[in-house]
Amino acid sequence: GKFMSQLLEGKTAVVLGVANRWSIAYAIGEAFRREGAKLILTYQGERQRLTVEDVGAALGAHKLLNCDVTLEDDLARLTAELKSEGRIDCMVHSIAFANREDLSRPFVETSRGGFLLAQEVSAYSMVAVARAVEPLMAEGGSMITLSYLGANRVVPNYNVMGVAKASLEASVRYLASDLGPKNIRVNAISAGAIKTASSRAVKDLSRMLDAV
Repeated sequence: GKFMSQLLEGKTAVVLGVANRWSIAYAIGEAFRREGAKLILTYQGERQRLTVEDVGAALGAHKLLNCDVTLEDDLARLTAELKSEGRIDCMVHSIAFANREDLSRPFVETSRGGFLLAQEVSAYSMVAVARAVEPLMAEGGSMITLSYLGANRVVPNYNVMGVAKASLEASVRYLASDLGPKNIRVNAISAGAIKTASSRAVKDLSRMLDAV
């Protein structure tokens, strides 16, 4: 037999935002599978479906679900589709977006639309997904999102995303306060600079990565 039992045997985890094999969320999914969890992945629309199907196959995912976190109908459908699993023990939110031009010019020049878009996709979506998944964590659970140092300090060219991550981190605190009494933990992981598709969008961040 095994030397140690798997930590997540019998648990079900849903991971939103695995873009490709270099995503932090991919490594998280890998760890979940290694520890015996049943893995459910989401993708955003047809454009992402094929990529995530490949990723899902590599990770041995149990199910793939279409979910655009900016659409309430998609979130309601996500809740309904996940309900058939019985319960969800863990949710990982790895979703963020900002317009490239808002990452490449001075922060003071951020457009209103660009600011609101970054907030909606990168911060509000955590609140929306928490609300969708919370009813499926009747026996408690864990919600995790991904942040970065740029939420707390100025990181050159991180700009509008830094402000969205600050908003995300504050949202995590308020969600933890709301959901803690229901035995649901809510946390943000602030990983260091890692070579991902997202970090490539931030000018000069790749230089920082090469220096690490």
